[in-house]
Amino acid sequence: MASPATTQTVRPLDTLRFDTSGPPQITSVIADHLRLLGARTDRPAQDGASTGIAAGTDGPPTGGTTLTGGGFDPAHATATWADPASGLTDEATVQAATGIMAVHGRRDGGPRGLAVDYAATATGVLAVQGLLAALVGQARGGAARAVTTGADRAGLLAVSQYLAAAGADEGEAAELAPGGPPFTSSDGVLFELETLDPGAWAAFWKALEAPADALRAGWRPFQFRYATACAPFPAALHLTARSHSWERIRRAAAAYGTEVCALRPLAERAAEHDGAAPWSLAPSAPGRLTARSHRLPGAAHSGGPLAGLTVLEAGRRIQAPLAAHLLGLLGADVIRIEPPGGDPLRGMPPACSGISARWLALNRGKRAVEIDIKREGDRRRLRELVAGADVFLHNWAPGKAAELGLDCADLARANPALVYAYTSGWADRIQDAPMGTDFMVQARTGIGEAVRPEGEAPAPSLMTLLDVLGGLLGAEAVLAGLLLRERTGHGVRVDSSLLGAADTLTAPALRRAARGENPRRPAGFRHPVPTADGLLAAADADAHAVALHDLGGLSTTEALARLREHGLSATAVTTELSDLHHDPRFTGSISRDAHGAPVVPDPWSFV
Repeated sequence: MASPATTQTVRPLDTLRFDTSGPPQITSVIADHLRLLGARTDRPAQDGASTGIAAGTDGPPTGGTTLTGGGFDPAHATATWADPASGLTDEATVQAATGIMAVHGRRDGGPRGLAVDYAATATGVLAVQGLLAALVGQARGGAARAVTTGADRAGLLAVSQYLAAAGADEGEAAELAPGGPPFTSSDGVLFELETLDPGAWAAFWKALEAPADALRAGWRPFQFRYATACAPFPAALHLTARSHSWERIRRAAAAYGTEVCALRPLAERAAEHDGAAPWSLAPSAPGRLTARSHRLPGAAHSGGPLAGLTVLEAGRRIQAPLAAHLLGLLGADVIRIEPPGGDPLRGMPPACSGISARWLALNRGKRAVEIDIKREGDRRRLRELVAGADVFLHNWAPGKAAELGLDCADLARANPALVYAYTSGWADRIQDAPMGTDFMVQARTGIGEAVRPEGEAPAPSLMTLLDVLGGLLGAEAVLAGLLLRERTGHGVRVDSSLLGAADTLTAPALRRAARGENPRRPAGFRHPVPTADGLLAAADADAHAVALHDLGGLSTTEALARLREHGLSATAVTTELSDLHHDPRFTGSISRDAHGAPVVPDPWSFV
């Protein structure tokens, strides 16, 4: 291939052009992100969710995106809903089959669809990741490669932690039963509550005069709601909240170290939205050319496109570990920086062969180095590791890296060619923002409204929507940074956030709100239909027609056959994640690792 253009490149895809076609819910995300990364197209922007909800609206059910120019050979990505033989034809059927409906519906006692196009959004980001990785591979001496991804793979990736837990050697550490936030004040304010400290939890509820046995019983489901996607609190906690005004609740939270956030409407978020990209990229050492990245002859072709690159990850929970996991799947050597004694989440139940199944879902295949970042000697060891790495990725609390002398400017002195990546909660874009956790960001950005259709009370999902999508965006940002480094010779700082994930997920709804339209989906949207032995989900375009059929006396198999006779598309709803192992819609896709934990398929295929 020709040498990539290196002059006057300020975004990784400057001087490149793209063309894209396919399902608009997916291609609108691809096109938005490629534009933000600098690529150009002659096609007008699409709003996938507002131009239509059918699988093939404004485009064929499958399609592709091609990037050309910039001295690169053409890079091509194909993004589909699923294998045509699976019968998964759109967002609703993908959510139903992959278990998204089952996980999201746990707090309500049964599967229900997300009213946002979550699988399509994730698929669009995965497709852009594939394109960026292919270009990075080319720039490092590899051959041009095409990539394929699908919404079915994106859906399985989104539930991978829950699937891993369902296949573990032991049961969950907390009860799987309906219930959870938001709480409601006496003056009708719906609010989310967050704390990582059991003492602060107890003090807050004591200040509101909650019964002692209720606050004790409520801590465990609250603590594990990230893992279980439900939180069956004692009813007394909800009754306690309803007996106090919002102002009283706010004062108690401030006094005892907890945080509360009122659920914001989508219209309010649309009015304040600054239009920022979901990530930012900037040279880490302006004006200083650096050495080019590692080039191992044939490595980028024989392995993943990132083969030969090293990623140092100092991540907690989901967001940063998932981003690093994806980079590892693309071929990078990932080294986790863990505290003395190892990551405590390795022991989080349920376990497979003694290791947390959820931890394995995010961290299998990574090497680990124990470093006490509070000790200067260990920080020196970390800088030595950074000197030989390509990427340093973390999601520490705001200001912690600078306090420890491990911020971008500090590490650029050890390695001017470094891609320094920070995955945060808010990216410093919201004043007086609460704690930057998944559920607080959901509450603050209107997702409580977005995930539920018209006529239902807003309620953020207890599935970790933003942690997962934030991890996807974090990996996308790192790949963009690696490509920008290849094109400019500079080290790069990249920042991504849960706020960026929220805005990406709700972009169609925010555009509707900005136009003065109702941002929410219609009543009953993506509610599964009961059959004699289970549930089925209709494709969005066929939902109204399916509702006219009486299917309650038929088995799911019989009901699907009848609908097919009428030209209507639907699929069975997965209600137990363990059933995915034997689901013919995913034949051969789900395997087990050396510990016996379930493994979902890689989200891309490169050829």
